[in-house]
Amino acid sequence: MSKYKTLLVEKKEKWAEIIINRPNVLNAINDDVVADLHAALDELKGDSGIMGLIISGAGDKAFVAGADIEALLKRGRDDALKGINQKLFQKVEDFPWPVIAAIKGYALGGGCELTLACDIRVGGKTTQMGQPEARLGIIAAAGGTYRLPRIVGTGIAREMFFTGKIIDAEEAYRIGLLNCVVEDDKVIGKAREMMVKISKMAPEAIRLGKKALNKAASPSHDHGKIESEYQAILFESKDKKQRMTKFLEKKNKK
Repeated sequence: MSKYKTLLVEKKEKWAEIIINRPNVLNAINDDVVADLHAALDELKGDSGIMGLIISGAGDKAFVAGADIEALLKRGRDDALKGINQKLFQKVEDFPWPVIAAIKGYALGGGCELTLACDIRVGGKTTQMGQPEARLGIIAAAGGTYRLPRIVGTGIAREMFFTGKIIDAEEAYRIGLLNCVVEDDKVIGKAREMMVKISKMAPEAIRLGKKALNKAASPSHDHGKIESEYQAILFESKDKKQRMTKFLEKKNKK
């Protein structure tokens, strides 16, 4: 397995595990994480010895606290139209085998969207999830506007988007955002337990079953393009720049 700047990648019995390894910034997604995840997913996709993937975050405070705000502040219209995180999370969803998100602590913004692209979400007691992008003058444009409603329902998704509310593990489980909740120190173990069960299934049935489920859940028209176009408008707005600048100033004072 090749080396990565921001990831730890390990192959287990019949699955692989990716740990996003930026605990000092709560595993925030930046350009290096995007590049590393693309490379790791491409590498693992061609590995005939695996039937699944577990994604987690390093440390105890966060799965992924979101996208790197400093990087987002610098992004403009053209960056939004590239659909940088959107393309990455689509690759996660399209991974040929089941992907489990093993979540402890924060999974916010882009971090929450990453979990939405996974097939199964295992949460710890400290898990907090949400799409608070509107607080920063943008939207959840990495698949959040169409993946969240199909998982939790339109009404709840709209409430989460419009209020920016952050929910705890029990609430996330209640609305179907988490498949199960366990103690934090048992999250990886629970994800591995699921992978053991998956690995005992007929491989071709799992592979084709996932393709069928993904096709059934896919939007009837190009929601991804709509997300990117609206985000392009917001990336150029004064509100976005002011809100993100204020967020970073407050963060740097701590």
